[in-house]
Amino acid sequence: MLKILGSFIILAGVLGGYSMANGDLGMLWQPAEGIIILGAGIGSLIVGNPKEVLIEMLHQIKGVFVFKRRAEEFQRQLLMLLYELLETVEVGGLKALDEHIEDPENSSLFNKYPLISQERNLMAFIADNFRLMAMGKISAHELEGFLEQELDAMEHALMQPSRSLYSVAEAMPGFGILAAIMGIIITMGHIDGSVSEIGHHVAAALVGTFIGIFFCYCLMGPLSTAMGQRVKTELSALECVRTTLVAHLAGKPTLLAVDAGRKLIEQDVKPAFKQLEIWVNEYEEGRDAA
Repeated sequence: MLKILGSFIILAGVLGGYSMANGDLGMLWQPAEGIIILGAGIGSLIVGNPKEVLIEMLHQIKGVFVFKRRAEEFQRQLLMLLYELLETVEVGGLKALDEHIEDPENSSLFNKYPLISQERNLMAFIADNFRLMAMGKISAHELEGFLEQELDAMEHALMQPSRSLYSVAEAMPGFGILAAIMGIIITMGHIDGSVSEIGHHVAAALVGTFIGIFFCYCLMGPLSTAMGQRVKTELSALECVRTTLVAHLAGKPTLLAVDAGRKLIEQDVKPAFKQLEIWVNEYEEGRDAA
């Protein structure tokens, strides 16, 4: 909702100010200029990026406008899923995890936490790395190194769409100048026309420059930034999992291992340690009652 509101404020500010200065909004409607600029921009994206990056870019753009903040319930489910998995290891050993990590989609444990099950990347990351722990002896230091490399690779892949979009955004003023130059060429072809006709062609050419600058600083630039911030939010959950697993292998008790992961959650949605204790006590009471 805030993204839509921000877009409305941009349009209201730019077009409202133009109208207040007695500008003719009809003069801004220059579809030929828009086709030149958008065609050059979209073509550049297609030429400069593989299919996978373009698909992920569309997915992230959609996610910017429909993204739901990972609030307290999401954090509770993430931390308690990790707690239950580690407790399962403490009670029955790593072999006890087989029924959950081999087929997490049909796992009764994973299905207790639907917000996590909906996050395919996150669920796969949890299952894969618990599976790595179950396959053989691995030290906390080795696991930390493996997971840091994996997260670096994931961050690079997930950030590529926003970086590519930002690169094209920086080029949009240049595409606007390209459209303006072509408009001036058209103007020179009508140099023997009336003053009003020449003025109309010059205005149309300048609209091309306006469109390029508008798309760069008012649309594509902020959009690429929002995409990057969304990726950082997704990665914070993976960082939480990484730190929890490393702390567990280092010999920390389950609660302290999960708390180590809790510290990596984004500050504005991070639950307090006291809240984590409340969730754990509720789980323990429910398990004892069963």
